[in-house]
Parts: sequence; structure tokens; C-alpha cells
Amino acid sequence: MTRKIIHIDMDAFYASVEQRDNPSYRSLPLVVGGSPTQRGVVAAASYEARKFGIYSAMSSRIAIKKCPSLIFVRPRFDVYREVSEQIHDIFACYTSKIEPVALDEAYLDVTQNKQNIKYASTIAKLIRADIFKQTGLTASAGVSMNKFLAKMASGMNKPNGMTVILPQNAEVFVEALPIEKFHGIGKVTAAKMHSLGIKNGADLKLRSQKELTDCFGKAGEYYYKIARAQDDRPVEANRIRKSIGAETSFAQDLSDKLSILSELQEIARILKQRIEKHQASGRTITLKIKFSNYRQITRSKTLLAPINDLETIGAKTVELLESVDLNEQSIRLLGISLSNLNNNINHHDNKNNYQFIQLHLFN
Repeated sequence: MTRKIIHIDMDAFYASVEQRDNPSYRSLPLVVGGSPTQRGVVAAASYEARKFGIYSAMSSRIAIKKCPSLIFVRPRFDVYREVSEQIHDIFACYTSKIEPVALDEAYLDVTQNKQNIKYASTIAKLIRADIFKQTGLTASAGVSMNKFLAKMASGMNKPNGMTVILPQNAEVFVEALPIEKFHGIGKVTAAKMHSLGIKNGADLKLRSQKELTDCFGKAGEYYYKIARAQDDRPVEANRIRKSIGAETSFAQDLSDKLSILSELQEIARILKQRIEKHQASGRTITLKIKFSNYRQITRSKTLLAPINDLETIGAKTVELLESVDLNEQSIRLLGISLSNLNNNINHHDNKNNYQFIQLHLFN
């Protein structure tokens, strides 16, 4: 049976929620994120802001230079999470096979659906209409026979649009797709492919699986399949969490050891809360450090037995910090994560099914 997969992607989610809740923001360039005076970062940009070349993860200082009239709004993650739960409740009216990717994005398998609707495109239309009716927000949808094609389709007609890629059109669609547009192929990989003469899906399709695995390792098998519009990954309603973490970006760089240790203690405390929430434990503790020059390093330690207590997490993190030669470098970000989690940690609650949780301090 040919599968019927929908990818739902909310349109400029955080920014759209803010414009919905504050009418004075509507139709104006707006970003959710930190202040440009405190070295903040853009978490989300409205479509009006995107016209100025502003995008998520951009420095707020750069964003304000691109658009001096830009509105900055501090994030309200509790509100975004609440809206996300409303949206997932809508999904659940049609299928139980829901794989959240983030608060604003999810895959749905509607091959067999709760309302016995024949066409996936009909379900996608109904879901988008329900979302708008219940939340006042718009969503874009991609509909096809697998996750890769559904993801590509959802970005074809944004905002507030829908694209359907039928099975008989799938290979032609992929062949014409520029290589940098492929989901799962980043800038570095795209540049390498261009250097090899691979500029679109048709070029990628000409390469053998061996050639691709020789050049790109295990990912080469994935590239070989998607060049042929093949993707057998299931929509996983109950994925196993791979890690739990917390990290903090600082308004002012840290340079003295006491401040670094103090911040690590606070991050460890937040991580402990998240571990308790998921009733988890794990054997690998990882310290992440980003320096003021944006160079990033990680240090990890795997233990014989799983841990989940604050004292051990803190002690092991300090050990990892001591293994790093700071050499008087200042630090702009610290993070701690716990992985190699015990196998009993499943995501039965689809509304909170996210691979990694981050904490950012927006100033």
C-alpha cells in the first residue's frame, strides 16, 4: 500500500503568535529574540522581517542594521507550547501516527486515518482550516508518499499553502530540485556536491551508491535513495529520546573561573529538572563550550552506570571543564547534556516529543 504522509509546518510560528496577540504588531517587521544592545539572537522572524534578509539564528545587531524599524519581542515559550498542544490535539482527531519535529512542525501518517477520509490532501486541507479556526494561525502542508517528499512539499508554497507530490510525479520532482534545496543536505555538503558536479537531483541520481558512500559515508545511502524519491522511514509516534540537555548563551562573555562554575551549576540544576520530568538516567555526560570567537568544542565522559542526580552531574561536568585548556579565552555559551539514556524513556506524549531541549537567556 502506498503510504499517505502529511508534513505540517506552521508559518513563522513564534512571530505569528506575537502578531496574533498584539494587533499593533501586525504587518510590521518583527522578530522574537534578544535585544541587539545585549548581543541577542533572532529566534524567529515574521515574513515582513524576512523581506529584509532577517532569519532565525542571526545576530540581533545585524538584524537591526538590516531593518532599523525592526520590532523585538521577548519569547513566551509557555504560550507557544500551549498553542502547539492545541495544534497537536487537532492532529489527533485524524490520526494517532504523529511525529513531532518541533513545536511548530510534525509528520502525520494518514494512510489509515480515524475518519476514513480517502485522500490525504483532503485531510491536510481540513487540518489547516481547523488550525486557523481554533488558533487564528496559518500552516503550510506537504502531502506525498514519504517523509522526505512531504517535507519538501510543505516548503514549496509558504506561507499558508499546500503542495501535493503524487507518486507518479515524484522522481521528476526530485530530478529538477537544486541540490541545496534537499532536506538533509546542508551548506557544506551542498558545496562538496557542487565541486563533484552534482547540482540537482538528476545529477545525484547518476551516482552509484558506492560513489556516494565513498564520498559521504553512511549518509551516502540516504542520498542515493532520495535521489530516486525513496524514503522508507516510518512516522514514529513514540520515538526514543537520545539526549536531554540545557544550554545558556550569555549577554556578556564569561572569563573568570568562578562565574563559569556558577553558571554550570545553574545549567546542571535545570538539566536535573528535565531529567526528573522524563524519569530518565544516562551514562554519558557532555559539556559544550562556545568561545567568544564562535569556536565550539565538546567534551564527554561515559560512565559504567547511569546517573541522574545533581551532585554527580555537577561533579562530572567540572571534571570535563578541567580537561579544557581555556587559555584565558572568554566564553559566550555553556551547555550540558546527558545521553546514552536508559531504554525505558519513550515519548508517549506526542505533544512534548522533542529530541533536545535548549535553554536560551534572551536579554
